[in-house]
Amino acid sequence: MPRDLHPRLLRGFLATAETLHFGRAAERLHVAQQALSRDVRSLEGLLGEALFTRTTRSVELTPAGRLLLPRVRRLLALHDEILAEAGAGAAARPLLLDLNSDVTGPDLTAGRVLERARDAWPEGDLLARFHGGLAAAATELLAHRLDASFGRFAGLPAPVCGQLAQLPVRLERVSVMMAQTHPLAGRPVLRLAELTGHPVDICAGNPATTEWTDLGERLLREHGLAAAAPYVPPVGLDETARYLARHGDPMLTTVGGPRIPGAVNVPLVEPVPLSLVSLVHRPGERHPGLRALAAAAAELGAAEGWLRRPAGSWLPSADAALVGA
Repeated sequence: MPRDLHPRLLRGFLATAETLHFGRAAERLHVAQQALSRDVRSLEGLLGEALFTRTTRSVELTPAGRLLLPRVRRLLALHDEILAEAGAGAAARPLLLDLNSDVTGPDLTAGRVLERARDAWPEGDLLARFHGGLAAAATELLAHRLDASFGRFAGLPAPVCGQLAQLPVRLERVSVMMAQTHPLAGRPVLRLAELTGHPVDICAGNPATTEWTDLGERLLREHGLAAAAPYVPPVGLDETARYLARHGDPMLTTVGGPRIPGAVNVPLVEPVPLSLVSLVHRPGERHPGLRALAAAAAELGAAEGWLRRPAGSWLPSADAALVGA
């Protein structure tokens, strides 16, 4: 009797393999953890071998899981490409959306817009994924393997910007995240000048988030501050916590970012640095899910003043031109 691999099982495996945490993988997929665990067990039963080693403290890939991971990535990419090109029309397929973060936070823009859009368009299928950053997602957008993403559009190379469209969504406040043991960690806010002598991690070692590194370079250069040496970036809450404790440098992030165990997120002031988050997609895209996302972003933005630039703030000129600020 033939055996079929449902894409849902493969997506559950991929999210768990990339986060090595069932709870965070379930959050990424927006499903219950019990349902995700059941899907992973079903896949293991179908393949006849364990894909993860589970303990009460950790989740690790088995040799079979490590062998399967790149194959699943290729298979799902092909699956999504076929759906994107299917003649059944945009409304018949899911909209593939990059959340631009593999973790959740109390006020992450992409997650909030997605939640509002799903509530407003319950009959649709908005499928969330994580590619690592807008620089990485832009490649997927241009290859028609992704429909939309969020991030700092002005930080992309000009040739890439010329092939994509963007809708300004939110001016996010920039902050620094650091271990609770850092000498600057006990302050409610941090003046930029107080970072003198403390190199700032701007994710310079991550090719998937070059748009964010560009923002950090501009901010530090204009205010006479130093960037930390590039490191391979962490993935997930636990790894980020270890990374901050080990390397010690404050990491540039946003105020609404994830809560990291053993770390604090301190807003920057004097001036208040801002990052413009946009909804990015291919020009001419008519998927109804994209309209739902744009409407959700507009509603949240109007209610909470997302595009209102506060006095005494800093924003790169290229970003200010996009939002008219």
